[in-house]
Amino acid sequence: MKTEPRAAATGKDGLSESELLGLYREMLLIRRFEEKTAEMYQMAKIGGFCHLNIGEEAAIVGTISALRAADYVYSNYREHGHALAKGVEARAVMAELYGKETGTSKGRGGSMHLFSAEHRFHGGYAIVGEALPIAVGTGYAIVYQDKPEVVMSIFGDGATNIGAFHESLNVAKLWKLPIVFVCINNQYGMGTAVSRASAVSEIWKKACAYDMTGERVDGMDVLAVRAVTDRLVSQARERREPSLLECVTYRYKGHSMSDPDTYRQKEEIKEWQGRDAILSLGNHLKQLKLAGDQDLERIDQEVTAEVEEAVKFAEESPEPDPRQLYRYVYADEEAG
Repeated sequence: MKTEPRAAATGKDGLSESELLGLYREMLLIRRFEEKTAEMYQMAKIGGFCHLNIGEEAAIVGTISALRAADYVYSNYREHGHALAKGVEARAVMAELYGKETGTSKGRGGSMHLFSAEHRFHGGYAIVGEALPIAVGTGYAIVYQDKPEVVMSIFGDGATNIGAFHESLNVAKLWKLPIVFVCINNQYGMGTAVSRASAVSEIWKKACAYDMTGERVDGMDVLAVRAVTDRLVSQARERREPSLLECVTYRYKGHSMSDPDTYRQKEEIKEWQGRDAILSLGNHLKQLKLAGDQDLERIDQEVTAEVEEAVKFAEESPEPDPRQLYRYVYADEEAG
């Protein structure tokens, strides 16, 4: 079993110019989308629970960009960025946050229950670790049907202490399922630090209990994340060997929009912000002479306009018909 964390990436790391610029654009789209989401939430345009991905963009884009369109992604309740990275349109995600009929879940799910069968993005689950065994079921279906597909199961550090996590890893290894388990370790489970909640605070080491490949990567370095994920996805696709990847990252905001965030020191947040993944990749692109300040500004303007259009679309979209309240309860009712 691989036990050494991967160092930060250098050079182009095997990616083309368009791929590098694409990673930058995707991370910036997620950042601008989440900033606008926070703004709309504070204006009471978005209700319910709302958890933002700000700070985690490299871990999200670095992992999901390694997948093919036919591969599956299962996520948790902090999943706006995951849906965007899997190709779901910003307007459909924003409309769902607004609770509109044009949203990914027809306005029935909200922030924590995004879903798109078309993009094989299967949630969005409010219960911690809920999607892990479901992802295992999809992995079994892939093997049963002998398809060349992969499942990516994304969850937080807190989920690695529940029974479903261990059961899922055990079954995935026993049955040789094509799954990459991705732990987005943002240092805190709600307001509790990982070191206070888990006897093993280096999450990747938990893979050894199941004789499974375990990796730890700098989740603030999108190129490092992408390189490790490429290898683990290939391993799952070609040899049907599951793995556990821990992306060590940080969320700049509180656990949710209702979190006063009094349990962290401001100095700690600033220290992590000093390693911001978007700024780092931007500087990397400039060093490689693949982009200049004007190019990066143009990308920022483009994604900002895309997010503004998403808000306009959500504002103008119709509310769900109350008479259709019980529609889409069952899978054969054409939801998603």
